[in-house]
Amino acid sequence: MNGETKRPKNKRKSDFLLLFGCFYVTLHAVSAKSLLSQYLINNTIITMERTWRWFGKKDKITLAMLRQIGVEGIVTALHDVPLGEVWTREKIRDLREYIESYGMRWSVVESLPVVETIKYGGPDRDHQIEVYKESLRNLSAEGIHCICYNFMPVLDWARTDLLHQNPNGSTNLYFNYAEFAYFDIYILKREGARKEWQQFEFPAGVGQGRNVLAECDELAKTMTPEKEHKLVENIIIKTQGFVSGNFSENDEAPIQKFRDFLDLYKGIDKKQLRENMKYFLEAIMPTCEEYDMNMCVHPDDPPIEILGLPRIVRTEEDIEWFLNAVPNKHNGLTFCAGSLSAGAYNNVVEMARKFAPRTHFVHLRSCHIFPNGDFTEASHLGGRADLIELCRIFEQEGQQRAAASQLSILDAQLPMRVDHGMTFTDQPGGIMDESSHGHNAGYTLLGRMFALGQVQGILATVDRELGISYKQPGFFD
Repeated sequence: MNGETKRPKNKRKSDFLLLFGCFYVTLHAVSAKSLLSQYLINNTIITMERTWRWFGKKDKITLAMLRQIGVEGIVTALHDVPLGEVWTREKIRDLREYIESYGMRWSVVESLPVVETIKYGGPDRDHQIEVYKESLRNLSAEGIHCICYNFMPVLDWARTDLLHQNPNGSTNLYFNYAEFAYFDIYILKREGARKEWQQFEFPAGVGQGRNVLAECDELAKTMTPEKEHKLVENIIIKTQGFVSGNFSENDEAPIQKFRDFLDLYKGIDKKQLRENMKYFLEAIMPTCEEYDMNMCVHPDDPPIEILGLPRIVRTEEDIEWFLNAVPNKHNGLTFCAGSLSAGAYNNVVEMARKFAPRTHFVHLRSCHIFPNGDFTEASHLGGRADLIELCRIFEQEGQQRAAASQLSILDAQLPMRVDHGMTFTDQPGGIMDESSHGHNAGYTLLGRMFALGQVQGILATVDRELGISYKQPGFFD
């Protein structure tokens, strides 16, 4: 296209604005075996880029705030562009320049939505793929090259409780299988749902002997209209409206709308959805090659088959399949440790080691699975994900990329965000009361800031292990 620019070599210095320190990390450093010079490109130290998901100019969490807490790059999208429309270069440029005016860069697009017709293979699939490719070209022209997306049918991520209380008084996102079964059987009234939940089995090691259907029927005896409304809000509205665009708080009949979306996938099984994903990726890869665009799919969240829909990015075998199906370096993974750790069958650390070379973006959070199979989002220093070891793996991956070739800084540096955070509680109006802050579910300021501090401490320790001398900018020393 006329007027398009090639991707510039990154010349930025290492003085990222990084002010927020570690809250609770004490680790043993080990002797470094690698020379610092191996980890430099143009005298710039390569470490994971500290990014933050920001929801645009209307977000109550401002860029001025983020600049002060150690955020280097922004993860965002054009949330005002309707699904299925081209992201124009003008709109992209306006947001990019706004972000850069605060001393940060637009590091990752999350998300450039893949509309449902591409996923189920509708009659206008090819047209929508062309729309997608045009948006990719426009993003590249503005210097944005990393795209996080998902291939989850209808439902993006699912939780049944958005404010489940932790022992310390804070709250976290939570998934209760019996409550989700109630939504499926009694509220959605999906055909075949009761039979599927009757046959449902947990993976080995959790939920053994649990009868989810019986719990669901028992729950029905005490369910109230208010509780049903809350469940619908949690599953459809508050977790979907700001990520997928399929639903909004203004929908008058969200349940029927949800049923209509499910109907689009009748006859679509796992094999067919895989083929549809392959079709999409093969169609856009020439554009990705020409314009240097890294596509990184987000794993299914939670990593289970739900609502009769196939889920195709939930296990090690699934990830291996789509990477091999389209063996192009631009076809990669968003390694979301939180989503993967919600599956008891996933060895998150081993998966990180295996897929690090094809990872373009990292989400650092962790889940705890209870003995009955339900799960909650855990502390960033706890849960199943082992974020300490993941930081080690992905920091080493960045160093290997830097040492192995003449990559630009942006190619060698992996963007990372801490993803969700807890919600702090306090007396109404108290300094830590986040209940009235108007944040999107899971995306609080204080909770994520706390998590970022924890991860910063982990990274500081890992970098010392690797022999990297890293000074936090923004201080006199």
